[in-house]
Amino acid sequence: MKLKLLILILALQSAWLLGTVAVQEHALANGKIILLETRRVDPRDLLQGDYLILNYKISDVPMNLFSPPVTKDLPRDTKVFVALAPATNQFYVVVKASTNQFTPAADEVLLKGKSTWPRWNASTNPIHVEYGLERFYVAEGTGNPAGKLTAQVVVPASGRGRVKEVFVDGKPYAEAMKNTVR
Repeated sequence: MKLKLLILILALQSAWLLGTVAVQEHALANGKIILLETRRVDPRDLLQGDYLILNYKISDVPMNLFSPPVTKDLPRDTKVFVALAPATNQFYVVVKASTNQFTPAADEVLLKGKSTWPRWNASTNPIHVEYGLERFYVAEGTGNPAGKLTAQVVVPASGRGRVKEVFVDGKPYAEAMKNTVR
């Protein structure tokens, strides 16, 4: 009886692990690939290793893009849905936002996020949104690149984006950091 229970527990754990991998791979394979501009942030953390903290231009959503209108800052962790569309420079920008899920236009991508810290003067400041795309783990000793960072993000139908690749001055991150001496 104990052996059967142990086998059942191991089978369920294996199924859960394989299911998680399958869901992630399906999202990466079938999502829409978009390009986002980033802003530089210090990437060091002694406990978690080297990673990049990516702060996107789409993270600060102007209040006038919200429908229904937002007149004051949103409470922390409020769900926010943004529609992104390609700008003339190939990067995606926010064209509409809401605290309610909506269907984006044909040329737009819907990305889910959460509001973060409240600002003091919400009437003039944008709503800051985190999308779960803010960390990108890198090889040890390569966490502080010099150059312009951009991110290639896959957005599946669920709206939960995933970073596919980070570029430094247009080159894939690993390639750009090969010649970096630490």
